[in-house]
Amino acid sequence: MLRFATYLAPSLYETYLYITRYVGAKVGHPTTLAVGQSFNEFAASQVDVGFICGLPYVQMAGTPSCPFELLVAPILLGERYQHRPIYFSDVVVRKESPYTSFADLQGCVWAYNQKVSHSGWYLVCYSLLERGKTLDYFGRLIETGSHQLSLSLVLEGRADATAIDSHVLDVFLAGNATGAAQLRIIDMLGPSSIPPLVIARTVDQELKHQVKEALLTMHANPLAASVLHAAAIDRFVQVNDEDYQDIREICARVESSPAIS
Repeated sequence: MLRFATYLAPSLYETYLYITRYVGAKVGHPTTLAVGQSFNEFAASQVDVGFICGLPYVQMAGTPSCPFELLVAPILLGERYQHRPIYFSDVVVRKESPYTSFADLQGCVWAYNQKVSHSGWYLVCYSLLERGKTLDYFGRLIETGSHQLSLSLVLEGRADATAIDSHVLDVFLAGNATGAAQLRIIDMLGPSSIPPLVIARTVDQELKHQVKEALLTMHANPLAASVLHAAAIDRFVQVNDEDYQDIREICARVESSPAIS
């Protein structure tokens, strides 16, 4: 049994489920997909392959006890992604909002998903520091728990702005005409290296190779490609630890700043 888990936005769960089943069929193993609760699940042999944020990857990769390693990462559809495994943090407001850029947001009510998110928290804090600002720049902070709830607060007028993983936002806007008509992107933070797939170090080396090959060639299968494209994914590519140095540097800058607590 190959046990997959997603630690990312629930809006892409069905896509991850298809990927899980596709890989299982290709490598000849039954598979399951769970919503991950803790990265300790890798060390406990409860999860073999995970869809994770780049932030926990860089935070754990440098430790001797890191239970997983990089597998592949997606390239997203759209010109701004430049056929590279990158994404952005899109700053979003309501259509009628007076705000026009990240530089306009002083005193606003800011929604964010959680403090363990690169796109929703660390990159925002880094962008403030780069501008000589602190969290006091925002009038009020609201932790929502997810990108979807952050968007809901903005749509409902309970928050003025938020920063959303651009992959999550692309999929939301493509499938929600009403929401798309009510929102406006006023800035893009990034780009950053995109959330990767990782695999447990304990997985057999030959099986690791088979799983990687299944993912790297998935876009060549017409049906699989159509499912990926519906989720704004072009294909998967190989990545290495150096590709995530940008997130590592942002993390270090934010965590060493007394202005961010």
